[in-house]
Amino acid sequence: MQKDCKTVWEDCLRHIKAEIGEQSFNTWFKPIVPLKIEGQVLTIQVPSQFFYEYLEEHFIGPMRRSLLANLGNKARLQYSVIVDKGDESHKPMSVNYPTSDRKVNGKTNIENFSPFDIKSSAPTHESNLNSGYIFDNFVEGDCNRLARSAGYAVAKKPGVTSFNPLLLYGGVGLGKTHLVQAVGNEIKGQYPDKFVLYVSSEKFTNQFIEALRNNNIQHFSNYYLQVDTLIIDDVQFLSGKEKTQEIFFHIFNHLHQSGKQIIMTSDCPPRDLKGLQERLLSRFKWGLTADLQTPDFETRIAIMQKKLQSEGIDIPDNVLEYLAYSVDTNIRELEGVLISLVAQASLNRKEIDLQLAKDTLKNIVQDIDSDVGVDFIQKTVAEHYDVSLDDIKSKTRKKEIVVARQVAMYFSKEHTSLSLKSIGYHFGGRDHSTVIHAVQTVSDLMEVDSKFKDEVDNIRKKLQIKSYNR
Repeated sequence: MQKDCKTVWEDCLRHIKAEIGEQSFNTWFKPIVPLKIEGQVLTIQVPSQFFYEYLEEHFIGPMRRSLLANLGNKARLQYSVIVDKGDESHKPMSVNYPTSDRKVNGKTNIENFSPFDIKSSAPTHESNLNSGYIFDNFVEGDCNRLARSAGYAVAKKPGVTSFNPLLLYGGVGLGKTHLVQAVGNEIKGQYPDKFVLYVSSEKFTNQFIEALRNNNIQHFSNYYLQVDTLIIDDVQFLSGKEKTQEIFFHIFNHLHQSGKQIIMTSDCPPRDLKGLQERLLSRFKWGLTADLQTPDFETRIAIMQKKLQSEGIDIPDNVLEYLAYSVDTNIRELEGVLISLVAQASLNRKEIDLQLAKDTLKNIVQDIDSDVGVDFIQKTVAEHYDVSLDDIKSKTRKKEIVVARQVAMYFSKEHTSLSLKSIGYHFGGRDHSTVIHAVQTVSDLMEVDSKFKDEVDNIRKKLQIKSYNR
């Protein structure tokens, strides 16, 4: 009759204790719990990944010898490693590991080992990284400096810095995916043996659903538990997917406790993520959270210059400035406009100049010569005050010119979605504070000067009538 697992393990412990001494025995073997025995395979439960690795490193010999003495030459030992202790509403999770391929008494017994060693296959896995996303072509600016610096620090010492996990958040098209993949590519370059994996939250979810369908959750978990650096994009899409969040929580815990690096992106900071478990959100806050903001004018210029340099294309500075002021939403849209402009010039065999840029942007960007755009407003206001467009854009401080300029700025703020800085650009390159002052001055005068208010209202009607007749 076969012995039960508890009896077998107690017999093993007597042999082990005789070899290693009282103190080591109490520290490393008393916490172990025998779980089951199937044939000649004994499964024991250990409290953590570190515990498992320490046993493998320091006590594999005594353990193997005691097991062979009790179960015979084909005995095998399997660990059940607790990667999360769970709580009242979530069960604990453990992962099974085989013993490693080591020599016992100077001989290697291949029969004693599991055919699937989860660590040995790591280097053969694809990382899913785009090799074009690197730090060299990521333009740094005030809008992304913290995120970029943190990413570079992580790339140099993955899993070692306090930036674990690293969560980058920001709107669409601001460079989150580029940056996290740049981190991944840098790690691959520095540490070729590390398993770096980039995956979208959608793909992670689909893989998990497939594992559920095929009753293969253990293999799914083992795959992700191999990872040295896990990069998961758009974690906000895990919202409402309770089972997927559950498995990701356990994988997150295991990797973090094992000193592996976790990098994530989101469209908002953790506090604003909806539909995610609190315990998951709390872990997102363990490391560093950094945002990527809309690039400022100078950064937009630098982004376009970097793009054009890589393509070997030269565009006049005044065109770049016009594009940078006109497209202030995100990097993706800016690059799309640039590509369209180059395509228009190539297909129509035209030189790239300011007029071609304006014609191209008409069909792409709202507020560029639209029904009520800045140029249209300036022309209407200039006609009303009988001044020239050059006067409105000039540096002159003549009272009648200043009033016309301020009213045109006021309507530009009211009728377009351009930023204050972009509006200032269209008025001779003035800064945003000048636009703020102009808008406030016009608003204040309208409250105290009824004649001036009527004048502004008349201009508003002209804008509406002209816009309708265009």
